[in-house]
Amino acid sequence: MNRSDAETLWEVARVLARDAAKVSRARAPRALPPLLFFTDPIRTPRPWETAARLPAGAAVVFRHFGQADALGAALRLRDVTARAGVRLLIGLDADLAEAVGADGLHLPERALDQAGPLSEAHPEWLITGAAHAGSPLDSAHLHARILSPLFAAGGASSARAPLDLTVFRTLAASAACPVYALGGIDAKNAQSLIGSGAGGLAGVSAIQAAFGA
Repeated sequence: MNRSDAETLWEVARVLARDAAKVSRARAPRALPPLLFFTDPIRTPRPWETAARLPAGAAVVFRHFGQADALGAALRLRDVTARAGVRLLIGLDADLAEAVGADGLHLPERALDQAGPLSEAHPEWLITGAAHAGSPLDSAHLHARILSPLFAAGGASSARAPLDLTVFRTLAASAACPVYALGGIDAKNAQSLIGSGAGGLAGVSAIQAAFGA
């Protein structure tokens, strides 16, 4: 665990969350985690190790992408996050979220039409949705949108041109719900998001590097 980087990311995330709440509580009908750790079977093969070190109040978004041991990994994450005071969201897979007693679901853009039925079936769930430049940042049945990539990023976002802070600020200001920043964010550039309108930070490799073993 890189304590200095971890403290920086968490402090910036909390500042963003507080600033967003001051602007408009109507955009966030429930308390949102300031920091989201997105998992990836390749880049974060043992996500429970990072999840165990996240500060209480953060959240994990488990994306299994069809991996064979998805249930076992999700159960392990549920156990770790419950003990750490960290929320657990499952990427796309509502059946898996139900099976492990997750706190919510994260939907890719292609599946945002599922938000309505899911919110009716599980009003207690936190439901977030992915967003990219050019897509409308509406909030029908969504508690937050995850806008990416802010900076040059790895994984699936590596093929997308990064947004600059000016574009991100404009999109966040026009969004009907809180917006998280995702993509290429680390302890060195996180503070540049203060004042951008982001309601929190999201990440993969940088969060694992800061909070992992």
